[in-house]
Amino acid sequence: MNSALAPDSGFVAIAIDGPAASGKSTLARLLAQKLGLVMVNSGSMYRAVTWKALREGVDPHDHAAVIALLHRTRLDCGDDGTYSTIAVDGIDPGEELRSSAVNANVSAVSAVPEVREALVALQRDYLNRASIVMEGRDIGSVVFPDTPFKIYVDADEHVRTARRRDAGEHDPVAKRDAADSGRVHAPLIVSEGAAILDTSHHTIESGVAAAIEILKQQGLKLA
Repeated sequence: MNSALAPDSGFVAIAIDGPAASGKSTLARLLAQKLGLVMVNSGSMYRAVTWKALREGVDPHDHAAVIALLHRTRLDCGDDGTYSTIAVDGIDPGEELRSSAVNANVSAVSAVPEVREALVALQRDYLNRASIVMEGRDIGSVVFPDTPFKIYVDADEHVRTARRRDAGEHDPVAKRDAADSGRVHAPLIVSEGAAILDTSHHTIESGVAAAIEILKQQGLKLA
């Protein structure tokens, strides 16, 4: 892997946080490509647990049942050298992780403290293997609070709603925002030290360029 980090930098984490449809996933993916790092989608882990719950008929709002499910489920988190991968009891859920049913229930599963604790441990383990760009909702605040490389990606609500509609997803962003920001454990916040990048009027290319400039200002050393 051709790293864009100076040789003496060691493994580092770039934290990309933000609400639904802010553009953080696309930004994280393209940043990882440009910098030669591994892109980790933390949301896929929560979606995987949600997918498993729905597959087994477990009520995502029943915390005790979700915890019991988690204890009997094997999550294999890895990467292919470019992107993170996940298998649930040996099964790759694939595009089913983006289903409307998963979209409607992932916030409930994500609010279970025991689920977050287990998945945060798996997320942190990535840094033992490679330098990463990780996107999610609590990466800079909880998973890697000490990383100096933090970007909070945002966009106007109507822009985000249009993006979800264009992607074939119709769950209201305001409801998702309220669930993510209002939960007691690891709520969606702008973490200390994070730079805010509003992508409302950015193209994909200009957004990536702006993010790279932010990372340079935060001290990222490019080879």
